[in-house]
Amino acid sequence: MNTPAHPHPHTQPHTWFITGSSRGFGRNLAIAALEAGDNVVATARRPEQLEDLVRRYGDRVLPVPLDVTDRSAAVAGLRAAVDRFGRVDVVVNNAGYANASAIETTPEDDFRRQFDTNFWGVYNVSTEAIPVLRAQGGGTIVQFSSIGGRVGGTPGLGSYQAAKFAVDGFTRVLAAETAPFGITCLVVEPGGFATDWAGASMRIPDVPPEYDATVGRMVRLFGDAAAQGDPKRAGEILVRVVKHPTPPSHLIIGAGAVRMAQAYSRGQLEEAAAWEAVSRSADFDQPPVDLPAPTPEAVPRP
Repeated sequence: MNTPAHPHPHTQPHTWFITGSSRGFGRNLAIAALEAGDNVVATARRPEQLEDLVRRYGDRVLPVPLDVTDRSAAVAGLRAAVDRFGRVDVVVNNAGYANASAIETTPEDDFRRQFDTNFWGVYNVSTEAIPVLRAQGGGTIVQFSSIGGRVGGTPGLGSYQAAKFAVDGFTRVLAAETAPFGITCLVVEPGGFATDWAGASMRIPDVPPEYDATVGRMVRLFGDAAAQGDPKRAGEILVRVVKHPTPPSHLIIGAGAVRMAQAYSRGQLEEAAAWEAVSRSADFDQPPVDLPAPTPEAVPRP
């Protein structure tokens, strides 16, 4: 694709390419970017769900059909974005979903389908976006993960959290490889937000009795918990963060997510310190050591 250079990257409107724009974070981010005066290529598997955005914001919105598991659709979507707006400044991989069930009882095809969207969809869009961003001299790739993609361990979300961990590892390497091209990568890690993530879009089969204390308990929390995060405000924050001269590599959003991240990091440091001598003793020049004495309580985890 031919991508003309942007004459004044700091004064011209940004062009955003956002997957999963029909609802949740994607929709709120699209609106926040449009309210900031930017252009948005809003993608969805059913682009008719985006017609109200076109009515409201006119030709600054380009609705594009996109199933992120279809690599050819990602190519076509990015080409349409460049054809309409001349360049793409921000690529946002937001599309994703989770079903809740124990790893043991999740059908393999369901586990794989979730991973196809939550990881391979990110891979498809990111790798097709790189040549576009490189040719125009830079841009930003935003990957929506979750706080679970940092701390993990949520019963019932094996495929979803495995994919989010994979997205983080993938993006760390991507950031290192593409930094010389002027490409910035940002991983977003939300906590509990008032979106449909745990609503109609989540399939929850019957939980076997042996998993009631773990998966069953978590499923009940999904239904009872009142999400504290405001997706509208999160979208507005993210538009500002992306335009910051030195954005973070990872952005935690939501007070609960901050608490979880900090507790997890403290636990990691405490565990590494407790087992440091054992870890070091694996080297040729180190003497063998005894294992630490058992502790009455496990290392604190979120």
